[in-house]
Amino acid sequence: MLTKRVYLDWNATAPLRKEARAAVISALDVLGNPSSVHAEGRVARRLVENAREQVAMLVNAEPRNVLFTSGGTEANALALTPRAEGNARLLISPIEHVSVLAGGRFAASQIEQLTVLPNGQIDLGALDRRLTQSAETILVSVMLANNETGVVQPIAEIAELAHGAGATLHVDAVQGPGRISCDIIQLGADLLTISGHKFGAPKGVGALIRRETTVPLPNPLIRGGGQERSARAGTENVAGIAALGAAAAVLADTYVTESKKTLRLRQRLEGRLKREFPQAVIFGEGAARLPNTSLFAVPGIKAETAVIALDLEGVAVSSGAACSSGKVQASHVLAAMGVPEPLARGAIRVSLGPTTTESDVDRLIHAWIKVSDALLKGSKVAAA
Repeated sequence: MLTKRVYLDWNATAPLRKEARAAVISALDVLGNPSSVHAEGRVARRLVENAREQVAMLVNAEPRNVLFTSGGTEANALALTPRAEGNARLLISPIEHVSVLAGGRFAASQIEQLTVLPNGQIDLGALDRRLTQSAETILVSVMLANNETGVVQPIAEIAELAHGAGATLHVDAVQGPGRISCDIIQLGADLLTISGHKFGAPKGVGALIRRETTVPLPNPLIRGGGQERSARAGTENVAGIAALGAAAAVLADTYVTESKKTLRLRQRLEGRLKREFPQAVIFGEGAARLPNTSLFAVPGIKAETAVIALDLEGVAVSSGAACSSGKVQASHVLAAMGVPEPLARGAIRVSLGPTTTESDVDRLIHAWIKVSDALLKGSKVAAA
């Protein structure tokens, strides 16, 4: 008899929450176009605006400052727009998601990479020096929490440095909702990105959120009609937006409890891992991390082989970011942290969620012991 699979790849995508599923089903029966003024259109518009309020509450923003997009990648690309005045520069960290590393609408000559410390956090001293030595208009883009290591950045401190130098701060907070606070006021971010499928909404919907209306709207990527305050043309994805709002509303009541639970499970996982494999390395262990994320390696084991072996054992984990799956090069995040390439190639990411149980974690450990034993023996035979 087949054993139920264990899903431990929540940072790649989270299962659809029942509230979001219900919102999608209900919205699919709504006929009107949100831009139409008749009764049917007004029903659709109410769904969109209700969701805007729910998302705004999630991050402590004003509803009018929430712009819906197709997801985190589009929101990041929209945010990364040179400002009209001055010689704009974009400062990014080397551990960013590839959608930020691409630089949006900045030319390659306008982009500079910051440095990170070995624990995966931004070098604040280097950032301060770079900001104070420049008279140019600067946009700083730093993620709230890394999708691979789970390391959380000191965003409030980064915001203070950026604003002190007259710079604008964009924060890719895709991994934050449901795990840590994403209060845009407390963070000090001028622009904030979220993606629905990371916290229980469907794939294909997200948002770019402004801290206040004085932050200029970026020039639209998609031109056409006047939807989303003329910042993003095209008829709104009403069903996806309604589900995004429903998932956001759930998090407002549950994220603290869920985060405490996943932290206990992560501690259980890492404690057992260290007992069974004293040589294991947990990346970013000395820094603040998302409560649900553990990126580790056991020397001598290649992640690409281990992930497949674990999958055959019924356990789904990742060797890094899901959008980098299939690539054999070492993680750019670990390279920026100074991790030797042979060790980085063995990095396994485990990311937990609200429905993860102790038995799921134990299943992973049992499977890892079995898989790693076979792989380590195989490597010794090959070396001989």
